[in-house]
Amino acid sequence: MAADDLLDQDLCYRALCGRDARFDGRFFVCVKTTRIYCRPVCPARTPKRENCFFVPSAAAAEALGYRSCLRCRPETAPGTPAWAGTEASVARALRMIEEGALDEGSVEQLAARVGIGARQLHRLFVKHLGASPQAVAGNRRLLLAKQLITETELPFSEIAAAAGFQSLRRFNDAVRTVYRRNPSELRRASKASGTPAAAAISLRLGYRPPFDWARVLAYLAGRAIPGVEQVDAETYRRTYRLGGSTGTIEVTHQPDRHALSVRIDGAGALPVRQIVARVRRLFDLDADPAAITAALGDDPIVGPRLAQARGLRVPGAFEPFELAIRAVLGQQVSVKGATTLAGRVVQRSGTPLPSPRNGLTHLFPSPEELARADLSGLGLTTGREQALKGLAAACASGACELKPSVSLEESVARLVTLPGIGEWTAHYVALRALGEPDAFPSADLGLRKVAGGGVPIAPRALERMAEAWRPWRGYAALLLWTEPMLERTSSSAA
Repeated sequence: MAADDLLDQDLCYRALCGRDARFDGRFFVCVKTTRIYCRPVCPARTPKRENCFFVPSAAAAEALGYRSCLRCRPETAPGTPAWAGTEASVARALRMIEEGALDEGSVEQLAARVGIGARQLHRLFVKHLGASPQAVAGNRRLLLAKQLITETELPFSEIAAAAGFQSLRRFNDAVRTVYRRNPSELRRASKASGTPAAAAISLRLGYRPPFDWARVLAYLAGRAIPGVEQVDAETYRRTYRLGGSTGTIEVTHQPDRHALSVRIDGAGALPVRQIVARVRRLFDLDADPAAITAALGDDPIVGPRLAQARGLRVPGAFEPFELAIRAVLGQQVSVKGATTLAGRVVQRSGTPLPSPRNGLTHLFPSPEELARADLSGLGLTTGREQALKGLAAACASGACELKPSVSLEESVARLVTLPGIGEWTAHYVALRALGEPDAFPSADLGLRKVAGGGVPIAPRALERMAEAWRPWRGYAALLLWTEPMLERTSSSAA
């Protein structure tokens, strides 16, 4: 079955006519007369029904020979959720592709990381996305390149590298083939349309509304690591170290555009694609509120809470190792206490920024730095210190890779082999750092208490209850954790 068979063509056309932003990124419209593909929110005149053909991904449109619209700009659309709830292997592979798995690696290597054969991975991609893994990766590279061309003044050589192209020649050829213009012409067209390029790298990342920005920002603010993160009423800031580049990012909300604005400042060759992928995970931008509401909205326990949290997102993590360390520090202590300890660890073993600003003073320590750091005198118990050092050493040696695995169960099993990491911490890390939406720490005392109406129920009883919340148990857990007084009863306040 082809990917377009999964879409109701007439229903998609009705959504297109309504310009409903909730469908943005859920499908793309290919216009047969112009050979251009658009987002369902494109402001251009709606084509006739007989001239429209709908596909689940931008890569599928380009595989059919369509080129992206210069007006609605598909590169700024939310992540395509065509695979959501249907094939976890595709979801994991997509996250790996977002971070550059196919820029240098092969499809066979990607399939091995996902735990299936290369042919099966190809079949699943064609079924759910309408394009092969290579085509999806190429489309992601091209769309990011187009965004950098039109929104920044970066030299084209830097854009080619940042987008994941292996050479400037391949970058130029890809742009000319798809857009029928060279990069310089695209940039001039952008300026002529009244969209001036910015001097620094500032990108717009779309999402499907609603989006509870205030709730996400408040959650991150309470857990911001001193020196590494800074959160105020409107903005999230942090330092980063990726691929030999260091710098800062700043994220603000643009509700009128259903997007977040991300500003990147740094030294060296900026790993833009990796940063974009991590920001999307941090703010859960690829979540589908409609699908989550359909799964949880009628539940007698979590449904009423979801009704009060429109646009719920699971706050993720920019750096998985950082989140894992924070989770260990947060075991059996308050959120404030864990934040204080994290700040002490950063001051002791983190790398100072050459020019601190906006409260950002340090890079979070790498696994190698933390593994050899002296953590005595920071207020840590001996067991907690050993757990931190063991986790850091395992990550530094490659024995523990904090990346999406074959399954949630395997990710948890891999983490609990490390000293000081139990089921609760493993599920917490899987949920926030690895982007596993079905992670669920059933042993958590707070969750068991809320589910039991004030009297804790057994973990197995909670697991049976949570079966109705799959595959969004992580969102259900977040809703239950908002119960008053929960921070003092949970197994961890990380």
